[in-house]
Amino acid sequence: MPTLTEPITRARILIVDDQAPNIRLLERLLTSAGYHRLYSTTAPEQVAALVQQVSPDLILLDLHMPGLDGFGVMQLLQDRLNAERYLPILVVTADLSVEVRQRALGAGARDFLNKPFDAVEALLRIRNLLTTRFLYLQLDKHNRGLEATVQERTRKLEIARVEILERLALAAEFRDDNTGEHTRRVGRVSGAIARELGLAGDTVLTIERAAPLHDVGKIGIRDAILLKPGPLTPAEFEEMKRHTVIGADILSGSQGALLRTAEDIALTHHERWDGAGYPSGLAGADIPLAGRITHVADVFDAMTHPRGAPAHDRCDEAIGHIRDEAGFAFDPDVVAAFAAVARRDRLF
Repeated sequence: MPTLTEPITRARILIVDDQAPNIRLLERLLTSAGYHRLYSTTAPEQVAALVQQVSPDLILLDLHMPGLDGFGVMQLLQDRLNAERYLPILVVTADLSVEVRQRALGAGARDFLNKPFDAVEALLRIRNLLTTRFLYLQLDKHNRGLEATVQERTRKLEIARVEILERLALAAEFRDDNTGEHTRRVGRVSGAIARELGLAGDTVLTIERAAPLHDVGKIGIRDAILLKPGPLTPAEFEEMKRHTVIGADILSGSQGALLRTAEDIALTHHERWDGAGYPSGLAGADIPLAGRITHVADVFDAMTHPRGAPAHDRCDEAIGHIRDEAGFAFDPDVVAAFAAVARRDRLF
């Protein structure tokens, strides 16, 4: 494609006229002006194939031809004209009545050249159309470049955002698990359950990335409670429950799907299907699906990886417990999806 810094005479021009002498006349005129990438046909029914093959920058089109006339040619080229958005057609005709001009403009013509034409005027009109085309193509290329730049920067920002959230999840997890693996496992299992439930791919990815933040509110819980080796007193347990609200507060206020989902999970991953959970006593479908999914993944990981103990296989016991609690602690549909994943995949 020629640019404004290159000779405009490098443009590809297609001439369509059923009269060979008319084509030769235009070819001589264009050649004398330096244009050398010229293509022509006296068979209008071949124009669509030629346009596909040549990719012209300008079409010089005779309007009145036997059989398929210029209007018919422009109709055949509608898909190409719509795709290109600016492929100029210069209509060459002896009939420039108002009706013909309006019909031609409606069909896709950009300008007119009256037969018999003046050579200087013809070259000026051709040059003007080509200049406009190349300006448009350069602007379109520039816009595509800007769009690609924006997409790349958006991608990098998303990567940075996810990395920050992963580190935030690890910061909370390191309070009582110096491996940080619990958050990753909960994210992985939550994503597997979401996928088994048939959720959309972007939703699955969002849940998988957001679930590791379920316990981020533990940042606000005292070490004396968080790291206590024995059972918590009722008062201590009430304070421990606050990690759900603290986590939701930390993650609140975002417009992004990832943080909104993480906020829901942090707040509701200890709610129970029967309404006996905390912090709000939500029940059934009032609990966000992401929270219901993460609840199952969190309990499964806690049972198969007790705090401070090496990972070992307590899978059957954990799966049995979760199945027994379907309809009580857990959403039955989520449990069914979890059981299907557990049968198929190694989750620990």
